[in-house]
Parts: sequence; C-alpha cells; structure tokens
Amino acid sequence: MAGWWHQLTAYVAAGGPVMLPLLAVSVALWTRALERWLFYRHWRPAAALADLAARRTGRRELDRATLASLVRQGRRELRRGLGTVAVLAGVAPLLGLLGTVQGMVWTFDVLALFGTGHARAMAGGISQALVTTQTGLLVAIPGLLLATLLRRRARRLETLLLEEAAARRGAAGGTS
Repeated sequence: MAGWWHQLTAYVAAGGPVMLPLLAVSVALWTRALERWLFYRHWRPAAALADLAARRTGRRELDRATLASLVRQGRRELRRGLGTVAVLAGVAPLLGLLGTVQGMVWTFDVLALFGTGHARAMAGGISQALVTTQTGLLVAIPGLLLATLLRRRARRLETLLLEEAAARRGAAGGTS
C-alpha cells in the first residue's frame, strides 16, 4: 500500500503548486458527476408529478398551471449541476496549461542562471510542465465525456417527464 501512495505523492510533487487545484477540480468533478448519476438512476417522472393529484382543484386553468409548474421544477432538478461538471472539465486543461507555463518559466530561469550545464534543474521544470499537462488532460477528457453522457441522460428523462405530463393532462380529459 505504501508503494502506490509514495508514487502518487511523488507525482503530485513533480507537478508543482498547480497540482493541488487540479486535484480539487478532479474531486469536485467526480463528486458532482456521481451525484448526478445516482440522482438520474433513481429519478422517476411519475414521482416528480405525484404532487399533482393533491393540488388538483378541478379548475382547468389552475390545474394546468400547476402541472406546468411541476414540469418546470422537474426540468430544473434534472439540469441542476450539469453545467458544473462541464465547467470543471473545461477548467482542468487550463490548469494543466498553467502548470506547463510555470514549468517552462522555471526551465528558462535555470537556463538564464546556469546555462545548459544544469540538466537536473532543467529537467525539474520540464517534468513539472509535462506532469501538469498530462494531469489536466486526464481530468478533462473523461470529465467532458461524463458531461456529455449526463446531459444526454437528463434530456431523455426530460422527454419522459413531458410524456408523463401529457398523459396526465390527457387522462384528466383536458382539465388539468
């Protein structure tokens, strides 16, 4: 167990100070994506509209407005957090790029001070540049894929919600 932990901490250290925000973005992205996936897995259109029966008044316009309100609320619930996943996935490669720039600045500072004779110091800057680039991409690529898959699932559930609302409107003979 100590072997992989040592490798992970050495990898994070090689990436420099940008690695902490990159790791935070990664954790936030995966946490939000997992929350959305679990929410979608258990979400049911009928449950979102279950409150309709209790609120039904028998007045056509009021019942129709209530149904529309419940549909809007359900759609908001389905869309909540999707933008966050996409933004976090988009931020990751930018943080990786920031680490790349920091690593290259470090490398050029070493070159300016010592010339090409200090290969170990130059390698540290290049290593930082490559590690942060790699990490940014390792967070961003699956994150963008997750954002797309979650958005697609939310759209399918929205369609089911609209179909359920139409069925309830039709079952009530147009009075809801």
